[in-house]
Amino acid sequence: MKLSNSIKFFTCVSALFLMSCNSSKEKVASKEKVVKNQTIEKPNILVILCDDLGYSDVGFNGAKDIITPALDQLADNGTIFTSAYVTHPFCGPSRASLMTGLYPHKIGAQFNLPPNSGETIKKGISVDEPFISKVLNETGYRTGIIGKWHLGSNPEFHPNVRGFDDFFGFLGGGHNYFPEQYNAAYKKQKESGKKLIWDYLHPIEHNGKNVDETEYLTDAFSREAVRFIDDASKTKDPFFLYLAYNAPHTPLEAKPEDEALFTHIKDKKRRTYAAMVYAVDRGVKKIVASLKESGQFDNTLIVFMSDNGGKTTSGATNYPLKEGKGSVYEGGFRVPMFFHWPNVVPAGKKYDFNVSAIDVYPTFARLSGAKIPEGKRLDGKNMWDNFMLNRDSHKDESIYVLRHRNGFSDVGIRNNEWKAVKAYRQKWKLFNVNDDISEKFDLSDKYPAILKNLVTQAEIWSKSHIQPLWWHDEKTGIQWKADKMPRFDKTFKLN
Repeated sequence: MKLSNSIKFFTCVSALFLMSCNSSKEKVASKEKVVKNQTIEKPNILVILCDDLGYSDVGFNGAKDIITPALDQLADNGTIFTSAYVTHPFCGPSRASLMTGLYPHKIGAQFNLPPNSGETIKKGISVDEPFISKVLNETGYRTGIIGKWHLGSNPEFHPNVRGFDDFFGFLGGGHNYFPEQYNAAYKKQKESGKKLIWDYLHPIEHNGKNVDETEYLTDAFSREAVRFIDDASKTKDPFFLYLAYNAPHTPLEAKPEDEALFTHIKDKKRRTYAAMVYAVDRGVKKIVASLKESGQFDNTLIVFMSDNGGKTTSGATNYPLKEGKGSVYEGGFRVPMFFHWPNVVPAGKKYDFNVSAIDVYPTFARLSGAKIPEGKRLDGKNMWDNFMLNRDSHKDESIYVLRHRNGFSDVGIRNNEWKAVKAYRQKWKLFNVNDDISEKFDLSDKYPAILKNLVTQAEIWSKSHIQPLWWHDEKTGIQWKADKMPRFDKTFKLN
């Protein structure tokens, strides 16, 4: 949808008005009133989600050996979130939260769906749980998802029945990148009569029908995003596009011409990984060009983030954060993120307060004017007004991450500057993450009351969890069925 002349943004007006105020209190009150009463036409919303992207693997977050000029330009002209979190250090549960505004533990999505789940396990998030795509669609948005789904493969869980008008991508948790590789392998296994075929080899589909894809997969997803944007420009309806790249998730497969740009990187995995990140950036450049050419750029909110931390054994770097994908330390669930929206989102700024992926749902509802379905539960908060005022949406409120692991649970609790961690069956630890982002100095002995308060909050939060609807592997399922999980009585026991 193109920018309308009727759109009224009061950013400049509010600035002039505030200059005329006589006291700081009056200035703050006036700015709050302006932001809260700001009248905007429904913006287009573009979410660009990378898969397993390291915290410091984009230029705007400090990458020195990977070039991401298109993303950096958007970030520089928007607002970077320095303390953005997802709800789980693995792909599937994290994406479940993005779509529902809930912690995955409350909807039985604590684990990734198992490989080949489309053929063996007919599971997915309850259809009674309205996704943000459905809410926006019912508000008049043209909705699309391109890329990785990972939220259920059975017909009742398909993107096209979860509020998305258009779906181009794959249903599983990962995929090979070169079509000449996965198409041939799938055909060979299918013809041999093999019943279970690896998800990564399945054909790409468009709205339920297999397509004969010929391009490198990241390029194909960028191409389809441009198609969707161009089609949307021909209607009066705003659009919501969820562009879920599977890059730079394994397998590490890059185009030779992209990899040739990174010969300065000696580590082979890192070099291929860097080329995969760059392929995303190349695509973003084309997408931005499409938005500008179709007259939609100025009325499009672009949200960029990763689904979890980078996998350090596959070329990613999360420096200065500790550990990576799968961990409840910062490197596992603190992610790169920015907002970009010309003349609306503050340019060249940083937002240093804690935010979570669960905040996306209510924030998008606020911006679109959508009505939250009656009875819909939300863990997230509409952060828009506080974001625009550079205030904390989660002041004195905890943000949680919890991963079940082989008979025990890892937990992270972030509240203001504090972070409590229990990992690897070790004792609870406490960090001041604002001063110690790398979580090197345990302060639990110095501030036992703070640690106790955080652990108590998490224990109360855990009481809202439900039994998982599926398990990633058979061993975990056996542990739960034998009542050997989750054993929260041990998890939340202080040292």
